[in-house]
Formats: sequence, structure tokens, C-alpha cells
Amino acid sequence: MLKRTRRRDVDAAPRVCEHLADAVDATEPEPLTPGQCQGCSELGESTWAHLRMCLNCGHVGCCDSSPHQHAAAHFHASGHPVMRSIEPGETWRWCYVDIRLD
Repeated sequence: MLKRTRRRDVDAAPRVCEHLADAVDATEPEPLTPGQCQGCSELGESTWAHLRMCLNCGHVGCCDSSPHQHAAAHFHASGHPVMRSIEPGETWRWCYVDIRLD
């Protein structure tokens, strides 16, 4: 008799995000605009909630809590999947493709 797998069991299995795993071994770029959102600076603005840096190219953008959401916009324009917080004391990374936090 075959055992039926419940959908809940399949969904609960942890997935490995290859983008985040690859980012661990990669050399991290220097931020292109340290301490400021590149997109906001180009607009002449200096107010944002938090900064995120693309681990592919070093682009610095503001987070989704900021009015312009330049970090997400950079992902959509470039396809670069992983960024990390560059806020003091934060070390987490985010993958836009797999919607995973590490």
C-alpha cells in the first residue's frame, strides 16, 4: 500500500536557496555609495528608513519601508538576487528570487 504524502509535509520541508548559498562563498563588493541610497541621492533626497547593498555589484538602495524602495527596484532592473543589510549590527541577507532570509 502506498503512503500518501500530505501537502503540509511537503511544504514544511526546508528548501536551500542556491542564491544565498552562492553569496556565502563570493567576495563581497564594496558599497558604491557608502552610507547613502544611490537612487535617493540622485533624486536629491537624503531620507530613507534603512540601507541594503547588492552582493553582486555593491549598489546601495533603500529598503521597502522607504518611499522609493530602491533596493527592490535594483533587483527588478538588474536581476541581482541577493542583498544584505548594511545597517550597524545587522548581518542578514535577503534573496528576492526565493524570498528567503539568511
